Amino acid sequence: MEKRKWYIEQLTVPALMHRNATKFGDNICQMFKGEDGEVKQLTYSQVYRIVKELSSGLIDMGFKKGDRAAIMCNTAPQWMWSDYAILCAGGITVCIYPTLSERELEFILEDSGTTVLFVENEDVLAKAKNVCKPSNKKVKVKTIVVMKDHFEDKDKRVTDFASLREKGVALLARDKMIFEDRWRSVDFKDYMTIVYTSGTTGNPKGAVHTHFSWAAAVVRDCTVVGYSGADQGDLFLSFLPMSHTYERECGHGASMLAAIPNAYSSPKTLVDDLKLFKPTIFMSVPRIYERIYMAMREQAAKSPLKKKIFDAAIKTGIEVVEKRADKDGFIDMSEGIDLTAGVNPWLKFKFKLFDKLIFSKVREAFGGKFRFAFSAAGSLNADLCKTFLAMGIRVCEGYGATETWNEVTVNRLNKILPGSVGKCSTTALELKVADDGELLVKGDCLFSGYWNNPKATKEAFTEDGFYRTGDIVEVLADNYLKIVDRKKGLMVLDTGKNVPSQRIESLFSLSQFIELVVPIGSERKFVSAIIVPNFDACIAYFDAKGIPYDKSAVVYDNNLGPAPVCVKVGKDFVENEEFKKLIDKEVQTVNKELESYEQIKKYFVVDYKFTEATGEMTPTLKVKRRVVMEKFKEEIDALYK
Repeated sequence: MEKRKWYIEQLTVPALMHRNATKFGDNICQMFKGEDGEVKQLTYSQVYRIVKELSSGLIDMGFKKGDRAAIMCNTAPQWMWSDYAILCAGGITVCIYPTLSERELEFILEDSGTTVLFVENEDVLAKAKNVCKPSNKKVKVKTIVVMKDHFEDKDKRVTDFASLREKGVALLARDKMIFEDRWRSVDFKDYMTIVYTSGTTGNPKGAVHTHFSWAAAVVRDCTVVGYSGADQGDLFLSFLPMSHTYERECGHGASMLAAIPNAYSSPKTLVDDLKLFKPTIFMSVPRIYERIYMAMREQAAKSPLKKKIFDAAIKTGIEVVEKRADKDGFIDMSEGIDLTAGVNPWLKFKFKLFDKLIFSKVREAFGGKFRFAFSAAGSLNADLCKTFLAMGIRVCEGYGATETWNEVTVNRLNKILPGSVGKCSTTALELKVADDGELLVKGDCLFSGYWNNPKATKEAFTEDGFYRTGDIVEVLADNYLKIVDRKKGLMVLDTGKNVPSQRIESLFSLSQFIELVVPIGSERKFVSAIIVPNFDACIAYFDAKGIPYDKSAVVYDNNLGPAPVCVKVGKDFVENEEFKKLIDKEVQTVNKELESYEQIKKYFVVDYKFTEATGEMTPTLKVKRRVVMEKFKEEIDALYK
């Protein structure tokens, strides 16, 4: 076995935390910015002490094995402390996005039977208190822990980290072995977590995972990926929601098993944090890669010369990548490889020039130590993938689900096929394709079922134990897979024609003036769409052309990125004839890539940006189709009149 794979072993979460604290106690576990903006570091021993005291505090409050405790917090070191404290106490962690509505929060708290709720700050606390009123008998929450060292509140149910840790310290003084006994009682078969699906097409279901399925998933990921370890400089950067299985397992789980430190960021501070922490690895989603590329393109567009150079660089880069591809389209992106090996001298010269002018600066913006990243939770545009590969930004796309503890297929660095989600991660998994094209999965990483929902659990599995993913796939060369669409996203026109909505959506991923589209067509005569413009790009176009618009009606949000993002415009803006021409040109450009029956014949353009706050987007930036269909029912019906 390779030396770098020393860490491959199946452990419960408490056992893994204990292993790292005892074997690598003085090694860095977490890096993050404190309230003063300075970078803080905690070793495994220091994190273990925090976890031990918090966990013992829960035990002192009467928290028993099998009890549920929920975490409602953005990605932060405190999320991990709370999670491991719950699990070391033998509890079950319930994941809740802090952006959820009070109605959604109430449903999850009631359905899971949560008794302890960890909240990030005052804003989340206010939402929690509105739901957890003493008069609300459906919710069983007895204690709310504000994830700060010190926080005062008149509500006796509210406590803070410091108070909970003090309870733990006092209990450990009375019974030195109580924490040790509790975490060692946690078994592989014990429930570990309940993760509620984002509900893109219906109400959320709570997928239940055990310590066994988690351990199997982490070992799976570390087996297929070559993590070098902290001693060789590897560093994970976490910025996706930890309430989602992707960041929590692929990111944190893998880094814990390989004993690699984690740095913490957010989509808003990502640009600065890449330079600050200089990570080697991170997990991301297609929408983030699209935004990074769009930002680079918009920056270049500020000058005609810069735009010309940027466009030529991208064209040259993609040409080099495609020249490197074999007959089936596979590209060897092994670390240390010369990407220009085998290409003609003139193309090589141009690439080297553009690499010095542009691509090297992109790599430096990623921190300068970047090795590779992953993309999941949606399809990554093939040309966008090639663009990042050309820049030396290795992106391996994979596929998985909440129910499979994430990736069951992934591209290998030495064999990347842009536009695919790779092939089966390990021979420990079984994958097969049903007669209707649905991908079926079997393996130890599968969930146990849906909490309080035996009917849905039964429907999720075949009679021989395969999980029905609900995704239609196409098998490519060497058993690599391409996601065609969700079964529910596959539109069947009243003519009988099948139209993959995902294909249409992906063609707009690099559009300059359209941020996203929601295709509509099931049981309809033709395909229509709800269109969300890229308002910032459109405003820049208006300003450059001197086109007047009501600036007082434009609304910006400062929390969606490093710079303010336009989230709403006035009616005059979307009714402007120049704007309509701009959008229609983008639509017709995409239509040229589609079959006649797939083309968007009519569409409705909204005047605001879809976000988590407005309810149309999930925390992993996927569209909630059901919500969109309900909100715009009248507009959709009008398109077919």
